[in-house]
Amino acid sequence: MTNIDIEQIVKQVLEGMATESTGCKNGACKCNESANSIPKTSRVAMLTELEHYEIKEYPIPELGDDDIFVKVEGCGICGTDAHEFKRDPFGLIPVVLGHEGTGEIVKMGKNVTKDSAGKPLNVGDKVVSCMIFKDNPEITMFDLNKQNVGGADVYGLLPDDDVHLNGWFADYIVIRGGSTIFNVSDLDLYSRILIEPCAVLIHAVERAKTTGILRFNSRVVVQGCGPIGLICIAVLRTMGIENIVAVDGEEKRLEFAKELGAGNVVNFKDYKGNEALSEGVKEAFGGYLSDFAFQCTGSPIAHANIYKFIRNGGGLCELGFFINGGDATINPHFDICSKEITVVGSWVYTLRDYATTFDFLKRAKGIGLPIEKLITHMYSLDTIIEGHETDLAMKGLKIAIINQ
Repeated sequence: MTNIDIEQIVKQVLEGMATESTGCKNGACKCNESANSIPKTSRVAMLTELEHYEIKEYPIPELGDDDIFVKVEGCGICGTDAHEFKRDPFGLIPVVLGHEGTGEIVKMGKNVTKDSAGKPLNVGDKVVSCMIFKDNPEITMFDLNKQNVGGADVYGLLPDDDVHLNGWFADYIVIRGGSTIFNVSDLDLYSRILIEPCAVLIHAVERAKTTGILRFNSRVVVQGCGPIGLICIAVLRTMGIENIVAVDGEEKRLEFAKELGAGNVVNFKDYKGNEALSEGVKEAFGGYLSDFAFQCTGSPIAHANIYKFIRNGGGLCELGFFINGGDATINPHFDICSKEITVVGSWVYTLRDYATTFDFLKRAKGIGLPIEKLITHMYSLDTIIEGHETDLAMKGLKIAIINQ
């Protein structure tokens, strides 16, 4: 036997050992040097019935050539998670929720070299991912039709399967080939957790701009100061829009709206009836109605009321209804036709909006907006039910599940 033969045998043995230790198919995986530190199982918070999670443990699956294995660092609790927790409107139980997540790459399939924007990807990079588009290749970063991603599969809203690691409320998640993924290693953990909800508002503002009404010097009213409405104010402020009035019923949220860029605030609890409330909004604008309005609640009553806040020829972006919240009663003659109000709807985002969000977060911090203060409470995977209860009780703004 020659030295060359011996070298070949040793090489084959070592390759076999590497494949066995990392759990990669055909050894086709790029792993970090401490691959042996990756556990053989991962915990997930499985919603097994209404308002009840069970911490379950599943084997780490083999990784495909186009897949990415991510160690979860944190994930925000979204309103969609809250609806699923309380009512299961999508019929997904049992399910691993969580789609506002971020983490660190610990393994990559051999075909993975770059993210959805063309940025290089390596083990150790911090990433976000939300959607799977393998069944709709026409949706791309530079889609000229600007399709939103509402029809895509969503991590955290996937039916349970033999992989199980399908949501961000877990220790690890498998990002499958065909998914969007972005390298966001230059952002801190809090910013990364806020990317997904911020992308919703980047898209909403882009939709509003299509009306031709939203301008640098516009008077803008934002109704609803939950996380979505507050982020809306921050996005508008980073665009240079200063004449912003926030409307809500909670003083603490209104005060934070000022920190994020609202020039004035209106507490609807201080007014009896919508006519009085619209006068309050008008007064906050110095005697004028708004040029443009963003409706950020999921309340049909709020939608019906907001037309009264808008001047003739003004515009409205409705983005509060991520699920069916019921019918709203308006008078088309008085509310839309005679006032010639331009209305646009907004739902989720395009891939381009998602990437634009990274620049928004940097810009917000650059001008001193305390965007990270949106995350008011943090819980572990073991205390996720308490996190949901805090969210439902409206004791905070953005609730996050943070892994140690």
